[in-house]
Amino acid sequence: MIKMWVLYAFLSAFFAALTSILAKIGIENVNSNLAVAIRTAVVLGLACGIVFATGKHSEIATIDGKSWLFLILSGVATGVSWLFYYKALQMGEASKVIPIDKFSLVFGMVLAFIVLKETITAKTIIGGILITLGTLILVL
Repeated sequence: MIKMWVLYAFLSAFFAALTSILAKIGIENVNSNLAVAIRTAVVLGLACGIVFATGKHSEIATIDGKSWLFLILSGVATGVSWLFYYKALQMGEASKVIPIDKFSLVFGMVLAFIVLKETITAKTIIGGILITLGTLILVL
């Protein structure tokens, strides 16, 4: 039986891919920063709607300072990433921009090893090398 986190991860990947294609079509005649603002407003509305619909809004008061800090920093990183991504997507070919953006997998793995002290295995090193080579092949 497939683990639910694996299913969610594949659904995330599918919708991320769909996001890229829809964004490329949508930003054709729109300033990339304005497009990010519109996208962010939609994401905020959707997320808030889900939080309120599931009754989780009452848990806001239980969030500690460390969690607030890192969630805010994560939001800043997301926003900066989206601004650069939309600009790159507007200027370049989606088939080249998307693989470079997904190179964040390798950056994420390296940061997980350094910051989170996760275990480095031969499998993760080989996978990271293959992702790097794949990215280079796709964009060169």
